[in-house]
Amino acid sequence: MSNNSRRAFLTAAVAIPTTAAVVGLTGGTAHAAYSWSRTLKEGLRGADVTQLQIRVAGYPGYAAVLATDGVFGAKTKAAVKRFQAAYGLTQDGVAGTNTYKKIYSLQSSDNTPIHFKYSELNKCNSTWGGGKVAASTAKSNALRLMWKLEALRHALGDKPITISSGFRSVSCNNRVGGSSTSRHLYGDAADLTGVHSFCTMAKRARYHGFRNILGPGFPNHNDHVHLASGGSTWSASKCGINGR
Repeated sequence: MSNNSRRAFLTAAVAIPTTAAVVGLTGGTAHAAYSWSRTLKEGLRGADVTQLQIRVAGYPGYAAVLATDGVFGAKTKAAVKRFQAAYGLTQDGVAGTNTYKKIYSLQSSDNTPIHFKYSELNKCNSTWGGGKVAASTAKSNALRLMWKLEALRHALGDKPITISSGFRSVSCNNRVGGSSTSRHLYGDAADLTGVHSFCTMAKRARYHGFRNILGPGFPNHNDHVHLASGGSTWSASKCGINGR
């Protein structure tokens, strides 16, 4: 091989493709950390809008839930503005350089938020299978949940939140005596403990996109707070929460 050919080969071998992803390694496995290639604003549509919605889904406002439908409408704009306000950015509702920079600082190489991991959301098995939805759906639901938990964590002063239970297969759920309709079976629920009082977490969660909030006063929930993206019940009577 000539020197010129050798140099060309080596250059190609180490080149990093210019794509919408930054590749990282975690535990020997390659992961693509998502990145955006255009500014997003109201009126636009696409998979990149969906990815943005996942990351700002924790900022829908009181008792609201942000759809991850790939359509940048008024609710997505409002969520982006709340995200920007939470991190001291200009509140224009447009996702551009500074907004993306902040998201990248919060995002791990596998697209989870930096303060939460898949392993925290699944202490049942390594496959995400055996629940009420396909394994891929359960894991996707867990990712969306983690970004909401990141928003909650930040709103509570960036102090640790501990997940005592996340995804459960039917067998895992039966083993702990869980309800047959538990949201844990869908991968979109987490039971929380931590340095905050349970009522502090439950009350604040009302602003961060959780359809299901159960805490002190609800049967068997005096020692944790249960949050889920799915469901429809808010109940923590000892915290003054008696419905949405």
